[in-house]
Amino acid sequence: MTSQSLAVVVAAYNEAATLPALHARLQAVFDTLAMSCRVLYVDDGSRDGTWAAMRELAEADPRVSLLRLSRNFGKELALTAGLDLVDADAVIVLDADGQDPPELIPEFVAKWHEGYDVVFGTRSARTGETWLKRATAAAFYRVMNRLADQAIPADTGDFRLMSRRVVEALRGLRERQRFLKGLFAWVGYPQVSIPYQRQARIAGDSKFNYWRLWNFALEGITGFSTAPLRAATYLGFVTATLAFAYGTWIVAKTLLWGDPVQGWPTMMAVVLLLGGVQLMALGVIGEYLGRLFIEAKQRPLYLVQEWRPARAAEASRRQQE
Repeated sequence: MTSQSLAVVVAAYNEAATLPALHARLQAVFDTLAMSCRVLYVDDGSRDGTWAAMRELAEADPRVSLLRLSRNFGKELALTAGLDLVDADAVIVLDADGQDPPELIPEFVAKWHEGYDVVFGTRSARTGETWLKRATAAAFYRVMNRLADQAIPADTGDFRLMSRRVVEALRGLRERQRFLKGLFAWVGYPQVSIPYQRQARIAGDSKFNYWRLWNFALEGITGFSTAPLRAATYLGFVTATLAFAYGTWIVAKTLLWGDPVQGWPTMMAVVLLLGGVQLMALGVIGEYLGRLFIEAKQRPLYLVQEWRPARAAEASRRQQE
């Protein structure tokens, strides 16, 4: 019987301080699994010593393969590049900061053996994060699930195991504005959650500030829901109805009682209200038009600067030849 294979994809941006400690934990987990295990590290255009740290790991461990992108494309596209390259029966996506414990991988694999195609970790606690970040994250998932057509598991990041057929399905989704949490849910297949306590970072600071998280939330909402467009339509309809009713009242009042030169504050309030509503609706429409513009250009999702396959994989390939 052919041994099953497991691949772990880790996308990193300026994580030179965290990778050695994370890899040591991964090695310990691999040694407990009766599977062929490998890890693919993706350098997303780092500006520190991340690539050098990855090369040291690859030289010391033949199970390590490396992928270096030509620049920083963002975490979503870096993970996409990794998923495009891995070849395994099961694939695990893991953050480079060590907050998602690789020690849970055996539990993920056990659930996969039970027949689940996707096994994802749900954060029951978030150690080392501020109350504001926890509150905004919780609010995002709740709002997203109210707006999106496809439910996305709450308090769930990218940490998950996926079967081969799920990874192959994801490879067929090539949109450029990517929100992987939504894509993971969209493909379907049997899925199960494992709760865990998210730990503090091994070292360094998070690369996601609140501005980037806000833009990330916009990507998720506009990528998986047209509710903002409908809301803009409803808001425009309600505002137009109120404006028409108010205009009718002004005409009737003028015919019945005349109209001394007054009403400057009222006029300015109405103008500002209508102008604000119009600009807000145009902004919502612009978000969707921007997505269409980016998709229409059909640029590659990412560009590869360097690819180093694992030495163990190369040796196995030569034996088969």
